Amino acid sequence: MWVFTTPAVVDHVYHIRSGDTSSVEYNNAANWVNVCFGVYNLVSAIYALMLPRIVRYTSRKKTHAFSLVMGGIGLISIYFIQNHYLLLLSMVGIGLAWGSILAMPYAILSSSIPVKKIGVYMGIFNFFITGPQIVNGIFGGPIVKYIFHNHSIFALIMAGVFMFFGAISVLYVQDGKKIQIIDKA
Repeated sequence: MWVFTTPAVVDHVYHIRSGDTSSVEYNNAANWVNVCFGVYNLVSAIYALMLPRIVRYTSRKKTHAFSLVMGGIGLISIYFIQNHYLLLLSMVGIGLAWGSILAMPYAILSSSIPVKKIGVYMGIFNFFITGPQIVNGIFGGPIVKYIFHNHSIFALIMAGVFMFFGAISVLYVQDGKKIQIIDKA
């Protein structure tokens, strides 16, 4: 998202040739993307504070799946938006997903692994965060250039679809134990 949102919004919403980075119009559009990112981060922070209460009424898996679906809707909805102010609604969905992504996978994992090995397993789990970033760094640009013909909006749609896949897959993760914090002080 961070790599392709500016060119996607510039091209698809503002209808400015995305390679024209020196024009005032391009920079105004890019500045609006920064505002959008601020909105999704604000939503994310507020939502993250609400997650424990939401989990109490549902479950970690259902909460995370819902959040990912909202993120998928947020990303895909950018394709249908032509008024840049409406992008703020997309950012609400993306913010819900991001708030959950930063917390729920760790909470789900920590309830399923031995306490004495938590550092090792969390370290290994972090490979599943950096791995996709590396894959995107290597293949994302060529995919947008050669498959999507420089239309970055399709990268956002693809990301939204992957969010839906993530929402479905998290429902199959084993998560039943309560997280227990042991104070040895």
